Amino acid sequence: MLRSMTGFARCERATTAGVLAWEVRSVNHRYLEISLRLPEELRAAEGEIRRTISAAARRGKVDATLYLRPGAAGGRELMFDDALLDRLIESALAVQRRLGAPGRIDAADLLRWPGVVREQERDSAPLVAASKALLAEALAAFTASRASEGERIAEMLAARAQQVGRIVAEVAARLPEVQARIRAKLQERLVALSAEGNPDRLEQEIAILVQKMDVAEELDRLTSHIEELTGTIASGDAVGRKLDFLMQEFNREANTLSSKSQDVETTRSAVELKVLIEQMREQVQNVE
Repeated sequence: MLRSMTGFARCERATTAGVLAWEVRSVNHRYLEISLRLPEELRAAEGEIRRTISAAARRGKVDATLYLRPGAAGGRELMFDDALLDRLIESALAVQRRLGAPGRIDAADLLRWPGVVREQERDSAPLVAASKALLAEALAAFTASRASEGERIAEMLAARAQQVGRIVAEVAARLPEVQARIRAKLQERLVALSAEGNPDRLEQEIAILVQKMDVAEELDRLTSHIEELTGTIASGDAVGRKLDFLMQEFNREANTLSSKSQDVETTRSAVELKVLIEQMREQVQNVE
């Protein structure tokens, strides 16, 4: 099954530290590029989280953000450096005595002094475990969204490929008639230019010209490309680059068909093919 490079998922869960929320989104990109934003407490787990995301996406620009909204019971406990606080109070009283200007020591000023108040270190292991479990849930939803979009793309490609096959079959069915008409026109022109020419030589020249205008090989290759496209879609692998190459081959054959065509209907068919191929190419750009 095809997977699109476009996807989105958001999952959140309440923990003892607060509410965790993963948001994962992606757009098409030539390679895999991961942009990761984490709370400071989870920086140490960044490498493992990146590897987990890389296992879920082969191509695309992936933006993954983990939000942490502390709850009422999730904040860290405050710790006071009593020794530092005592020294500050003693120093403040000594300054007052030296100045001979007794006054009130502002508690808020003391608490703002660097190092007096600090948050108690928290064991990050439970938070890391919860974030990994939630990431697995978010990536499952993210992969499902990409698969759903990929299914829509696969249906579109299959429908366009069927139309390409129909046009190729119509051109192939008319090919004997077109070749006969081209041969007749060439024979008339060559006879008119060389009324006394060698008949065998004329027939040889006609055969060469008809061969140069023959599009049977292009039609065969287009049929082969349709079969390859169908098999690639059904493979279920990350086939975006292969499909992109196939679209180039489709376009090459359609251009050759148009340039070699000596028939109005065949030329119109070649134009229709180019339109269908371009529609497929635009969708293939978003396939993983």
